[in-house]
Amino acid sequence: MDDSLLPTPERLAAWRHDFHRHPETAFEEHRTGARIAELLRQAGLEVVTGLGGGTGVVAILDGRRGPGRAIGLRADIDALDVEEANRFAHASQVPGKMHACGHDGHTTMLLGAAFALAADPDFAGRVYFIFQPAEESEGGGRVMVEEGLFERFPMDAVYGLHNWPGLAVGEAAVHDGAVMAAFDVFTLRLSGRGCHAAMPHLGSDTILAACQLASQLQGLISRETPPHQSAVLSITQFHAGDAFNVIPETVELRGTLRCFDGELRAYLERRFRQAVEALAGFHDLRVELDYQSRYPATINTPEHAARCAGVLEALPGITRVHRDLPPSMASEDFAFMLEACPGAYIWLGNGVESAALHNPHYDFNDAIAPLGVAYWQALVTTLLDD
Repeated sequence: MDDSLLPTPERLAAWRHDFHRHPETAFEEHRTGARIAELLRQAGLEVVTGLGGGTGVVAILDGRRGPGRAIGLRADIDALDVEEANRFAHASQVPGKMHACGHDGHTTMLLGAAFALAADPDFAGRVYFIFQPAEESEGGGRVMVEEGLFERFPMDAVYGLHNWPGLAVGEAAVHDGAVMAAFDVFTLRLSGRGCHAAMPHLGSDTILAACQLASQLQGLISRETPPHQSAVLSITQFHAGDAFNVIPETVELRGTLRCFDGELRAYLERRFRQAVEALAGFHDLRVELDYQSRYPATINTPEHAARCAGVLEALPGITRVHRDLPPSMASEDFAFMLEACPGAYIWLGNGVESAALHNPHYDFNDAIAPLGVAYWQALVTTLLDD
């Protein structure tokens, strides 16, 4: 490989800023995927495109020491429907869309690792570089697994990472088990008899029922979830009415329910449905409920988590590896890959002053990109050393 193509910090920043200027959301990452494939070919890798609904990419690299185990390294590539508030030179050029979760940085770090390892493939076996679309709520990871990712690219383990605001640069976190929660979403429509606000006895009050339900459902968390387990239910949308003096016929609620335990997840869904039906019956309302289980919990394989922690602890630039941080109630579709294949998912500090993920002021910290590249490179050479 030409030395001019090696992943210097300046080159990593240039790649990342390009991705940041041109954000693309779930299953629409056509420019992003094409640019990833172009760069991977420059590195001399075998590249497979058109995956994960069309925009996913997998690159293949064999070590110079001959046959051995195979592992996968995964980065998500999609952006969010968020209007960027930053005004720096590499701010989003697409109205209403931005890389507010750092997937531009994840993509860049994995590209950098591909270039570094292609330049010096000092390992035995094979590495698959997995660039996955549509992580944000649309389940691109599930699509890739269902399309046969692990059958087409057989691997012994798969690994992922996420930048983590609030965690200092140079720090990382590794969990032995649960890392991120499962999440479900729901859309609930309550319909009754609309009426004049001055004559509520002539109708059925959908607003009153919806407010009672929003409060009552919290009992599923505070009174029916065992205190030693975590769960959260959030009503995030409430749509009803257009006039001061009309009780509307229809109210629509939307929200999400999250937890870690599979049995608890099934129990909460069942009780959610029962609570909705019971309250609707009391208020003489009709119910339409669309309840969808989206992502499972992201659960690390303990022995693979330990290997990742060992690599991080030996890595120059890493000052601390947290092994005891609580898991996050946010969710991640890398969970589908970990359900199908052993592996681990780690957090890499984005800085204590970083804006939160999904915040319009967020930006991936370019200072951690070389660290992420070094982690991926060290993980490969450590795990595939014979």
